[in-house]
Amino acid sequence: MSRARIVIVGAGFAGYRTARTLAREARGRADITLLNPTDYFLYLPLLPQVAAGVLEPRRVTVSLPGTLRGVRLVLGEAGRIDLDARIVHFADPEGGEGTLDYDRLVLAAGSVNKLLPVPGVAEHAHGFRGLPEALYLRDHITRQVELAASAGSTDECRARCTFVVVGAGYTGTEVAAHGALFTDALVRAHPLRRGMRPRWLLLDLAPRVLPELGRHLSRTADRVLRERGVEVRTETSVKEATRDGVLLTDGEFVGTRSLVWCVGVRPDPLAESTGLPLERGRILVEPTLQAPGRPEVFALGDAAAVPDPENPGQYTPMTAQHAWRQGRTAARNIAATLGDGRARPYRHKDLGFVVDLGGVKAAADPLGVPLSGLPAHLVTRGYHLAALPGNRVRVVSDWLLDAVLPRQAVQLGLVRSWSVPLDTASPELARVPTGPSLHPTDTPGTEGQPARGGGGGEDTSRTVTAPTPEPVKEEERRRREQGPDGAAATGGGGGGDTSRTVTAPTPEPVKEEERRRREQGPDGAAATGGGGGGDTSRTVTAPTPEPVKNEGDH
Repeated sequence: MSRARIVIVGAGFAGYRTARTLAREARGRADITLLNPTDYFLYLPLLPQVAAGVLEPRRVTVSLPGTLRGVRLVLGEAGRIDLDARIVHFADPEGGEGTLDYDRLVLAAGSVNKLLPVPGVAEHAHGFRGLPEALYLRDHITRQVELAASAGSTDECRARCTFVVVGAGYTGTEVAAHGALFTDALVRAHPLRRGMRPRWLLLDLAPRVLPELGRHLSRTADRVLRERGVEVRTETSVKEATRDGVLLTDGEFVGTRSLVWCVGVRPDPLAESTGLPLERGRILVEPTLQAPGRPEVFALGDAAAVPDPENPGQYTPMTAQHAWRQGRTAARNIAATLGDGRARPYRHKDLGFVVDLGGVKAAADPLGVPLSGLPAHLVTRGYHLAALPGNRVRVVSDWLLDAVLPRQAVQLGLVRSWSVPLDTASPELARVPTGPSLHPTDTPGTEGQPARGGGGGEDTSRTVTAPTPEPVKEEERRRREQGPDGAAATGGGGGGDTSRTVTAPTPEPVKEEERRRREQGPDGAAATGGGGGGDTSRTVTAPTPEPVKNEGDH
């Protein structure tokens, strides 16, 4: 008897749980393939702690090959899906293309940052959906505080240490709560001007923070945020974003270099490309998580509109809790199609919610029991440890170290502003300057450069020109090989302002004839560099910002 070929697209909460459960439920009767752009499962609820320097990035990533025994991992992004031929087309990380045949297909592609038609947001805001965005934000916050401490004017200092978070749901509330503690720690090492301190604003059009949760959680979070100095602005949002700040809907202009976009998520565009019936971008499915008319196709998580049995006529919210539970149901129903048991509809029962507010502050209502302060903090961290599929010892170690040691206030500059645009089909991947391929929804720029990137306080809108080559005389070549004093290459700032034209200095001393020739501008030469024979011939253009994608609340 041949083994069924099962392909799972996406390794978020839904896809990961499906693969892990199915490997046990199928009992060797299926070949399970997991298609995902990364080799890890990202535990999103702890991402704000990464941005605030509490946890190291790898603590919230769980190895797929290391934890999914009996599941074959294929690195790549799903593109076109031929439902009739039962083939998934994908692109691998190096630009190659491949296909996967299936007998059962699980669509768990997840969600991306939600983009609203607000002028300037796509260019100057950053989402908070993937690990690259968290790493960028951690560096960006550190850099802005350091620059604020040495700013030449009060206005610049105030703008650099002002941080605006839009969206007071799970993600925005936790980012603001952890961020306020992080910047307070940073200014102890980098004191600001007298009388100034970091300023955090949390905006939402809703009448209260955490509008989707109960009143107790909302009141507790609001109180902790205000005690921490966060300005909570309800029924207020951003009307326009610029390089120098944001214009609020109440008419106030707030100078800032930092705009964090946490307004929610939208389904991954892959859902729409399938041609299956949709509900607001989510694939409509039956209670068994199967697509109508396509019993071999299962959809779940943020990409699926799953009927909510607790609220007839409605669909389950796009949360990690539902995605995790739906993964278990999908795995068991797939096993049922292989002859093991029978398919069952998705059902759930809320066990309560937890909100980590940083330090020893939290809000929780396990089994409906309202908690705050230290008890809620212990319940919240206990819940995360129980839900985390791996790295528990490492996470606890980081928590203990953070409690007794100061955080490392350094910026690595590994993730630049333009590499984490708000509108991207792949928030789990940082965009690279050049590459063999881009996601179909991304627009390539000149010579393989990404066309657009978010701003978030870093101006990448102007051209950074590297020196172009010019014919070199034999005498000058010999002189360069000897390494003249003063030769320097061009270099960008470590994640800072790349808005000015950077020109490599010319070696000195130089002959008067050569100086005149350089002043006249030799053909094709932008500037000469003492590069010691290195090729500095290409024009490097900083990518301009591009539209936006979604972020998922957890």
